[in-house]
Amino acid sequence: MRLTDFWQRLEESFGVAYAGSLANDQVLTELGGRTIKEALAGGEDTAVVWRAVVAAYPERVPSRLR
Repeated sequence: MRLTDFWQRLEESFGVAYAGSLANDQVLTELGGRTIKEALAGGEDTAVVWRAVVAAYPERVPSRLR
């Protein structure tokens, strides 16, 4: 998954303003206790990060984006 696709999915699922806040502030156990931005900056594959978001917020991510 391209990084631009990742951000599009995150913004579509959470809204533009909240997606940025979520990426900066929310620590996900699925990412080893890192935030989305920390995981991406650390070289984690975008597909792995996306799966972690879906696992953490299954009710927020539309099924077509999973």
